Amino acid sequence: MLEEIDVTTPRGRLAMRLHDVIERRWSAEVQAIGLHGSLAHGDDREGSDVNLLIVTYRAGAGPKPALRRVDGTLVDLEVIAGDDGLRRARELTSRWPLDADRYLTTRPLHDPRGWFGRLRDTHLARLAEARPPEFSTLARHNWSLAAAAHGRAVRLAEWYDTDSALVLIAEARLHAALVTGLLTRTYFRNAADAVKRTGVAGADMQELGAVLKGHAEELAARGRPVDGDLAALFE
Repeated sequence: MLEEIDVTTPRGRLAMRLHDVIERRWSAEVQAIGLHGSLAHGDDREGSDVNLLIVTYRAGAGPKPALRRVDGTLVDLEVIAGDDGLRRARELTSRWPLDADRYLTTRPLHDPRGWFGRLRDTHLARLAEARPPEFSTLARHNWSLAAAAHGRAVRLAEWYDTDSALVLIAEARLHAALVTGLLTRTYFRNAADAVKRTGVAGADMQELGAVLKGHAEELAARGRPVDGDLAALFE
């Protein structure tokens, strides 16, 4: 499977080196190794990260998770037990638009038992089972976070605390993008991809307020209004 990786780039060569070290040192503990992110999509470039997922037979086995630079490239080493990974693939959370890509597009480097195929099938089966209200409920959660961040950003801007307002407006844009992703069952490569593809990357406070208003109307139409009485809180 290694021949599928572009080894002419520094990131591809580093991925091969990591694969070789892991297989040599933890061969009895590791059942699969895969890449997600830009290398998996085949469009990595200078400045891209190497995102490696190591699947072990049992929790606590294999290398330790790590996040650090190696020869100038940021390496994100994620380690998970096989059963835990498949269980997570069946969970739908408010971050689904950012998590689904790794379930569906991870490229195997070492996978003799087809674990990554099972990961994809498990997640697709969960999506097939999911009913629209599940996604609407998760979207409402993100809407609440987006609206709260937007409201704080507006107040901070009125107080001329521009730096803090910019931080919060970026947070509001991301959660608004996740609302759109959940309502349309669209997943994204990362946070930057999410805000760009949903058109909110450059939205100012007024424009973002209009987006959130539209989301609120859509959620209400789907039976998940963003506001309600006390009893609605416990539904």
